[in-house]
Amino acid sequence: MAGVEAVTPASLARATALLRRGGLVAFPTETYYGLAADPFNPAALQRLFRLKARPVEKPVLVLVQDGGQLPLLASATPTCYPALMRHFWPGPLTLVFPAHGALPAELTAGTGGVGIRQSPHPVARQLLSAWGGPLTATSCNRSGQQPAGDARQAAALFPDDEGLVLDGGRTPGGAGSTVAGLRANGRLCCLREGRIPFASVERVARECGGNPHRQGLLPSERC
Repeated sequence: MAGVEAVTPASLARATALLRRGGLVAFPTETYYGLAADPFNPAALQRLFRLKARPVEKPVLVLVQDGGQLPLLASATPTCYPALMRHFWPGPLTLVFPAHGALPAELTAGTGGVGIRQSPHPVARQLLSAWGGPLTATSCNRSGQQPAGDARQAAALFPDDEGLVLDGGRTPGGAGSTVAGLRANGRLCCLREGRIPFASVERVARECGGNPHRQGLLPSERC
């Protein structure tokens, strides 16, 4: 079982050192506990997939500290995204950007896109600040099972003591982030409806001159 530590400068330093070695860190978000890995390290991403027993065809979403980190992941920013980011970030809206071609295949699952959001949770923000770059934030659970809502549940996911859990208390749970992206025709679509109603996302996109179109709405599912 992974070690559980209160959030202090020392534990954040240990977390970032572990991430640099390709390890995994569980941390709280505004919904559930997430799993942080270096999104540019294929070996770390493979470790994450093994731990979660996650299908390799499912991409992994990424957290950024702020919009200044987007160029590290995205090759372009669609026209309506800045307005959506101003309105909903930090918060539970994941936007799928065109991905840099050099990103690990494990991150994008060959989709050509990368899901990015900014979390308002103070522990997530402290971890990102200490790390100094983007981090994965897929839910802390075995694929298809209930995500961890507290540090004890998060620690139980790890089969040994190689992981680290930053204890931020109980998380609110509920629906995950809403995921939105663009179709080939440039229209905004809902890939997963979560905490933010997609109608609200459509409204903001429409106000900024976008052309939202709700096609292909999938049933809600956890990452």
